[in-house]
This record gives sequence, C-alpha cells and structure tokens, in this order.
Amino acid sequence: MNRTAAMMKLEDQLLHPGVKGLPITQPLRQGDIGARQWSVLHADTSFPVALLKASALEHNLQWMRGFCERYGVQLAPHGKTTMSPQLFDAQLANGAWGMTLATAAQVQIAYRYGVRRVLLANQLVAPADIKAVLTLMHRDPSFEFYALVDSSAGVARLSQAAQQQRMERRLPLLVELGLAGKRAGCRSMDDALALAREVAAAPGLELAGIEGYEGLLVGPDRDQDHEAVRHFVTQLSDLLRQADAEQLFKRGEILLSAGGSAYFDFVASGFAQVKNLSRPVLPVLRSGCYLTNDHGFYHGLIEQLNAREGLEPGQGLRPALEVWSMVLSRPEPTLAILGMGKRDASYDMELPRALVSHRPGASAPAALPDGCSIEKMNDQHAYLRLPAGHAISGELAVGDLIGCGISHPCTTFDKWPLLLTVDDDYKVRGAVNTFF
Repeated sequence: MNRTAAMMKLEDQLLHPGVKGLPITQPLRQGDIGARQWSVLHADTSFPVALLKASALEHNLQWMRGFCERYGVQLAPHGKTTMSPQLFDAQLANGAWGMTLATAAQVQIAYRYGVRRVLLANQLVAPADIKAVLTLMHRDPSFEFYALVDSSAGVARLSQAAQQQRMERRLPLLVELGLAGKRAGCRSMDDALALAREVAAAPGLELAGIEGYEGLLVGPDRDQDHEAVRHFVTQLSDLLRQADAEQLFKRGEILLSAGGSAYFDFVASGFAQVKNLSRPVLPVLRSGCYLTNDHGFYHGLIEQLNAREGLEPGQGLRPALEVWSMVLSRPEPTLAILGMGKRDASYDMELPRALVSHRPGASAPAALPDGCSIEKMNDQHAYLRLPAGHAISGELAVGDLIGCGISHPCTTFDKWPLLLTVDDDYKVRGAVNTFF
C-alpha cells in the first residue's frame, strides 16, 4: 500500500465510543473529526485529552529541514517517539531520508503505512524478527532496510538467516560503536574494526556503515557532555575512515549515523568533516523528539542548542505536545486534584508542568503563577499544588481546565491511541493515530 492510500485508510476508519479524548456516543469517521468544530477551551472534548499544536509541528518540521540542509546531513527521525503514521508521513514529506525504528514490529507497522526506507537502530537477534524483516526485503525490492550489529554472534545469526532465506540481495549492516557501561555497541575501536571485517566477509551480508548513539552521554555537567560527545563523534568518524581504508565498503554510499535529540548539532558538525573517502559518505541523524519537543527535559537542552546556533527566543524548536485535564476536586486550600495521571502523561524524566488554567466560557487561558506545580501522580489523578496566599488558591474551581506540558514525549505518545491536532485557539482540526 502506498503512503497516500494508507493515510486515507486511517481517515476512513470508524472510531467508536471509548477512544480517549473523544466526546462521541456513536461511531464517527476519523476524517470527520475536524468538521465537528470542537473546542478544547469550551470543554467540547472528553478529558484528559492529548493535543498536538499544528503550528508548532509545522514550524519544527521546517526548522529541522533547514538545519539538515545547512549542515549537509540527512534525517531518519526515530519513529519510536510517536509511532504515528501521519507524523511519519509529515516527516518524509518534509525531506526525511527515511525512518529510524527500534523493533521488528515497529518496522512492520511503518511498512504497512508506506515507509520504504528504514534504519533499525538496534540489534536484530530473535529468529522471528530476523525472518520478518528479511521477508519484507524479499517480497519488495523497493524496501531498503539497515540494521546494527555489535558482535560476532550477531553476524553469524544474520548471515545464517540470510542464506537460509535465499536472499537475492545482501542484508546491509552498520557496525555499532558503544560506550563503556552503557547499552549495546562494540567497546573499543579495535573490536569494532574487527567486526566490520567480519561483516564484509560474511555470506548474505554487506557492510553499509558505522553507527553510534551519543544520547547516552547526557549528564548534569553540560561542558563535560559536550567534550564527551565531540570525542565520540570523532571516534565514529575515525572508525569509518579506517574501514574505508581497508576497502570494506562495497556499496555506492557509506552511512555514518548518530544523533539523538539533545546534541545533534555536535553530531552534524562533526560528520560534516568526514570527506575524501573512496565513496560518498551519507551522514544520517536520527533525532526523533525534535518534532514535538517538550516543556521539560528536551526544552532545556534545545534552549542551549539555540544559543549555540545563535537563535533568538522562539526561533528554535517549539513544544507541540500538551495534555489537558479537568479539576476534579479541591479537597484542600492549596491542592487541586486533576483528572490526569500516569496513564496519560510521561513521568519517567520529570512530572508534567502545569502551564495554564482556563474556565470554559472565559476568553482565553491564563498562565499559572509561580508556585503551581504537579507534585505527584497516581494512575488517573495528578496533585496540583497551589501557592498559599495567592488568588489562584481561592479561584480555581471544580470543572476548570489545566493545560500541562510534558517532559519526554516518547512516553506520553505511547499512552494515547489517538491524539487531537489543534490550532492556536485550541480548536480541533483532526487527529493522528499511534501504534504501540
């Protein structure tokens, strides 16, 4: 199925009562959501509700496209952030080279919705998973697939499977350089180079490039982070040069890939220095959280990136994802209980940030004062602490709305099978689906 037909199939599906955030009592065609003219500020939706601000999404898509063009790099955004076919489609339409994914199941979902170039930023080990991606490659010559490898055992498993499947083309692999004490990846340059030789010589396989993930180097000391990331990017580049000097690459282009959502500017600038090899180098970033950014962990890191890029406030990536809920109870003078909890918003890095309050029927949301914070969440409830002595403590009432920003978009998206897209006045324009 091509991408256009796949998107239309989602728009034509019937949504039934019980979808989180939707105020429906009978089936509704998904493509007709915008025609209902729901307003979040009028409390037309069900609550809690997850929202994507359309203007911020469009800004972020264009911003990242321009960033990649300036640095001469390609983008394969990590799709595990959203697992949303509509958002994959928007990223590809805005110049993404392909999509990055983390599991074979995610690859199958992306393929179902028209994605035809995938980088699996993970080790491919389970026999059923290997068979799944080799089957896609066998059935569809237009499907480009790349995986990572960091061990001789991994090379042996993949080579054996490719031969058993009688593949007409080789399985392209990137050798992963890792970090001591962190997750997967060869632990030394020598080990990685030796593994590259094994891949190049293995039946059914071919060496496509070198890969790493600098996002594991984010810590409390930013200067230390920057030095460590630059060093790691240099190691990746040097490893690529060494493998090329041994003529281990046989493809038309050599992939060089890294790039989380925190320090991708260091990766891009470092990769831009890799030149004059025997074959063209294709530098590929894998940043995924750029699309929605957030109001917490990534927002702070992106503000620092903006400063490095010389950007004015508002010119960089913007938060696009919010979760809105209703005040359910005011049991104490400085406490409001919200109808939003761990089942609705991420809490693995930081708790949600209470941004605005709004009384349905009022003209516009009002920014919450300093001292208002989510201090705790249960499965379906959030504890909003209010500043003692401030007017908000006496004014906030049951039925008022609270708009929250989140920290770490990945673990908010996975809680919502459907998210509503809204304009800047919080009028619902449509919806996107997720597949976790």
